[in-house]
Amino acid sequence: MFPKIIKLILGLGSLAFSTHQFIEGFIGNGIALAILSGMFVLLYYKNELIFLAFLRLRKEDLKGAKKWLDKIKSPKLSLVKKQHGYYLFLHGLIESQKNLHRAEKYFKSALDMGLRFKHDRAMAKMNLAGIYMQKRRKREANKLLSEAKKLDKHGMLTQQIKLLRTQLKKF
Repeated sequence: MFPKIIKLILGLGSLAFSTHQFIEGFIGNGIALAILSGMFVLLYYKNELIFLAFLRLRKEDLKGAKKWLDKIKSPKLSLVKKQHGYYLFLHGLIESQKNLHRAEKYFKSALDMGLRFKHDRAMAKMNLAGIYMQKRRKREANKLLSEAKKLDKHGMLTQQIKLLRTQLKKF
């Protein structure tokens, strides 16, 4: 909701005031303000609107997730690079239900921006492979599925990857 520079300024300001409260002997106020400054710094790295969009997607509410993502004005300026990657990833998941061409662009951009976790990269590559499979680009889809399998260390996407491989063999 706040631009990232405002979050940092508020975090540093509350940390400075927290230090002042400790020096003056108001330990309780100092602890509360230190926690508050930690929250501002945390929100610098974790955007609250992206988090709320993830929660909506877990409930399979695509319209609600899109609504939260649309509240982010100028994502290039207000989001850190990794957050912008997740912003594009979420848009790709939403668009994969409607428009495959736009979803492909979003997933490619999200992979270029960078996703923090390997299972998220695996999910993006698996979805991109499904899009390529529907576009009859078998070689690229097979390559992306093998990359997704390498990234999926915990086996969370094993069933989906096997399903896509069997469908790919039918082509």
